Amino acid sequence: MKIALLGYGKMGKMIEKIATDRHHQIVLTIDHDNLDDLTVENLQKADVAIEFSTPDTVLGNIKKCFEAGVPIVVGTTGWYGQLQQIKDSCLDSNNALIYASNFSVGVNVFFHVNEVLAKLMNKYPYYDVQVEEIHHTQKLDSPSGTAMTIAEGIIDNLDTKNEWVNTLDKNDNSDILDQLKPDQLLIESLRIDSVPGTHTVIYDSEIDTIEFKHTAHNRSGFALGAVLAAEWIQGKKGFFTAKDMFNFDAK
Repeated sequence: MKIALLGYGKMGKMIEKIATDRHHQIVLTIDHDNLDDLTVENLQKADVAIEFSTPDTVLGNIKKCFEAGVPIVVGTTGWYGQLQQIKDSCLDSNNALIYASNFSVGVNVFFHVNEVLAKLMNKYPYYDVQVEEIHHTQKLDSPSGTAMTIAEGIIDNLDTKNEWVNTLDKNDNSDILDQLKPDQLLIESLRIDSVPGTHTVIYDSEIDTIEFKHTAHNRSGFALGAVLAAEWIQGKKGFFTAKDMFNFDAK
């Protein structure tokens, strides 16, 4: 499989290594130094594009792939406000796109079990729930895309929560915490040294506490998942999420 890498930072280089280890070929790499090389002609040398750039460039990269008719795997977050527009464009132009806040196999197992757990805990409303996410200090945005997906999985399956709110440890969060409503799900973001990513769902009551946690040891799981998504989308047309690829509900 021939791959175009759109975004060639730490994640792009890790994807390159895993892809070549799996006997795929990188035919194009695009970074901020060679944006002029992102052309339809160059993209059409690839069977699939993997997009891990920035929220400022991702939409343009997606549209360029649609123009070239090249399937695209999107790991960049921060563009979901345009999700419906991109979905419509993808379907109207008969292209293929798969996106996820996190392509890691382990995280997607976590996403699925999180939804199952929320359905179960719906029977026990005397438990309150919150989400905690920990990342390296270089991660300036909060909450993480993974934490948002976790929160949405809880809200969709738990009657007591209708929206999430976020606190970041370096800020003064007293007003947010004091005004937190019972139907709001707290996502607490912590930034600690070089932590690749830890996400915990906490159900707490006067009787006991239940914690459900995923800890990433490094970023290779994210990169492997993106390559698996590139392999999966071959020959497909449509707009997909990682749920479609993993399909845990299949019999």
